[in-house]
Amino acid sequence: MFKKILIANRGEIACRVIKTARAMGIKTVAVYSDADKNALHVEMADEAVHIGPPQANQSYIVIDKIMDAIRQTGAEAVHPGYGFLSENPKFAEALEKEGVAFIGPPKKAIEAMGDKITSKKIAQEAGVSTVPGYMGLIEDAEEAVKISNDIGYPVMIKASAGGGGKGMRIAWNDDEAREGFQSSKNEAASSFGDDRIFIEKFVTQPRHIEIQVLADSHGNCLYLNERECSIQRRNQKVVEEAPSPFLDEATRKAMGEQSCALAQAVGYTSAGTVEFIVDGDKNFYFLEMNTRLQVEHPVTELITGIDLVEQMIRVANGEELALKQSDIGINGWAIENRLYAEDPYRGFLPSIGRLTRYRPPTEGPMGDGIVRNDTGVFEGGEISMYYDPMIAKLCTWGKDRATAIETMRNALDSFEVEGIGHNLPFVAAVMDHPKFISGDMTTAFIEEEYPGGFDGVTLGEEGQRRVAAAAAAMNRVAEIRRARISGTLDNHERHVGDNWNVALQDADFDVTIAADHDGATVRFADGAEHRITGDWTPGDQLAWMQVDGAPLVMKVGKISGGFRIRTRGADMKVHVRTPRQAELARLMPVKEAPDTSKMLLCPMPGLLVKVNVAEGDEVQEGQALCTVEAMKMENILRAERRGVVSKVNAGPGDSLAVDDVILEFE
Repeated sequence: MFKKILIANRGEIACRVIKTARAMGIKTVAVYSDADKNALHVEMADEAVHIGPPQANQSYIVIDKIMDAIRQTGAEAVHPGYGFLSENPKFAEALEKEGVAFIGPPKKAIEAMGDKITSKKIAQEAGVSTVPGYMGLIEDAEEAVKISNDIGYPVMIKASAGGGGKGMRIAWNDDEAREGFQSSKNEAASSFGDDRIFIEKFVTQPRHIEIQVLADSHGNCLYLNERECSIQRRNQKVVEEAPSPFLDEATRKAMGEQSCALAQAVGYTSAGTVEFIVDGDKNFYFLEMNTRLQVEHPVTELITGIDLVEQMIRVANGEELALKQSDIGINGWAIENRLYAEDPYRGFLPSIGRLTRYRPPTEGPMGDGIVRNDTGVFEGGEISMYYDPMIAKLCTWGKDRATAIETMRNALDSFEVEGIGHNLPFVAAVMDHPKFISGDMTTAFIEEEYPGGFDGVTLGEEGQRRVAAAAAAMNRVAEIRRARISGTLDNHERHVGDNWNVALQDADFDVTIAADHDGATVRFADGAEHRITGDWTPGDQLAWMQVDGAPLVMKVGKISGGFRIRTRGADMKVHVRTPRQAELARLMPVKEAPDTSKMLLCPMPGLLVKVNVAEGDEVQEGQALCTVEAMKMENILRAERRGVVSKVNAGPGDSLAVDDVILEFE
């Protein structure tokens, strides 16, 4: 077995590989850029080598720098993680020449299947059903438009060397095809060092289901069931689960056997994933093969009990798989939610900054389920603008889908993140969405269910009453503490009343609290009662409460006259007042937001790479005004209405903060 391996990656996947290597008694080497000198993967590894500036194309994807790190440390093998160099055949070739093992497939398999154009041609020749498209190289935007018209809109414009949603655009007309071609080409060059683009038909109402395969160099290939990856935003997966709530055993078997046949046809070894789109009649079409470990691999590990990273290392060491297809079962259900450093209230735009608080739920048993959290960050660490915005993968396991979902709800509510914008409220909302709960979703789920973006969650009346009752009980505890402190200072005891008003979201409740040694009974004006128990004390930022015996987990912050509470996707101010305070509060004027309608504000920290207009230009609704790059993604900012540009405040190359004014209008 290898004595030392180098991980040619960063973040949570580098940490993930280090954990398995450590368990196997293998020493690890981390590589890091200037931006990652204090990163968690650097701290966890036995050794670390600096490889350059923050930009990935000057550090993590520079083969010569990785090879130098290998020579410096004497690493015998390299695990590439995902992204960066993981599907680069030149990297695999360089390792082979150096006599260093690549913990991944052979170079020829990467070339055959890692390239999206070539893989489709091979799949077609092998008799695999594929999506209609143009597999040749596309020279310019006008050729992209012609091809798109030949295929028929809508089309998907994709980077040949792409992955993780980078370099992908959907075009519904000629203008979007031109624009999408150029943006995809730019992102592909920036992220992968390869700007080749291809175009295929975009199948409407599809489900995205992928098969995990595992093959050795002795002719054995297994399929480890499927993962449902239909909850996506901008072609980037957000929620994954295993197994799929849609497939039956016959379809699973057919997809698995076809995936293995395809892998063996190209001499594939190691872990890999064959992706399919599946229609409502369970017809499946080959999409692409990812010749690497997938981001969502933990859900497969949770339902099979197989450590995929360990298997990859053993296969790279020349070992034969110790498993047979009959050994692969499905034990329970697993769900993964990706925690992104992005603000769902600002159109999911990237958010950077310092994690002033980062407290994931404890890994291990939670209620009837199990929690796992793969992460690469820590409290006090920085979220950089240079890399992918995903900072953690929260996974839960349950004996069935309902248990896995309920465990996930409580795990999300108990996940504490402060200092940056994050998508915890959004994924919590998805877990409560009727379509997700029923398993009736497609890749258009987010677009269809949140067409105007995510504006937060308004709890139903039952949910509002549960939070109101808990907040009233918590406020009573805080008031008693204040009364005792006040009594000590003033030599008398201040009485804490039983009657309160709780206002949250669009609800307003008058309640009466009857407390005892074990908890409190909160009675509403209509006679309804809730029994509240829990050990929350003032200052705790996480409240694990019981409402009528059912758990209620809340992230809690103190505000004047109440709490800021996040639970079940709702992020709200909850005011707990005396009846007189509530009466006066209703008379207070509402503060109006400043008028920014004649300004284009930067919605996220990033680099301004292009300005499309100049002072005096008349713009139309929907017109592209400028492009801001953040976390390897190009974001085109458009005019919301007609107008005339009166002032340009920033130019290409400028670094912008949130709400910096880029343009002003008459």
